Amino acid sequence: MTSNNDSKSKLLLGFLTVVEHPQHGLFGGYLVLNHLGRPLEFHCTAPIKPNRAQQILYGPTLEAFLYGEQIGQTLIGKASAAAELICTDREPAMAAREHIAAPLALVLPAADEPIAESSGRVFRVDAAHQGPRLVTFQLGRNRLALPESAEDDRRRITDRLGELAESFDLAEPFQRIREAIEEAQQAVR
Repeated sequence: MTSNNDSKSKLLLGFLTVVEHPQHGLFGGYLVLNHLGRPLEFHCTAPIKPNRAQQILYGPTLEAFLYGEQIGQTLIGKASAAAELICTDREPAMAAREHIAAPLALVLPAADEPIAESSGRVFRVDAAHQGPRLVTFQLGRNRLALPESAEDDRRRITDRLGELAESFDLAEPFQRIREAIEEAQQAVR
């Protein structure tokens, strides 16, 4: 039987983000960290740029498809280390939750920080196109959001992170991913 402390020390956290490059398209990055914030794995995608037909056919569901299914599901599936909790800072990436076993939470800026702007695209959204309604909650120093229907995920997140949530800034790893993607882009040039 493992103690609660032993299980916390084996906790693996995944961080998924998507970076939009005006010229090349979307780059996805996925970083798996241990409970100390040390990297165990990093994966990133080649650029993905939807064509005009995809933009027309997918309409308002295009971002969720690209971020969640094409990028998120692919990157998470490539990882050999299975994260017990996956965080994202991009709301459309929440669509990956349907395709993975681990809970997926949206990390929100602190209450006093401005929310990052969206991609600038405007779509008509009616009831058929709206994603699940998100509810926010505070866990330690982190503000998270989950679909209303994900009460089991909230319980799993709270149980696994527990006191670690007070000292672990869940927003910080996204900057590491963005910098690693930028570094990879520069190395290719």
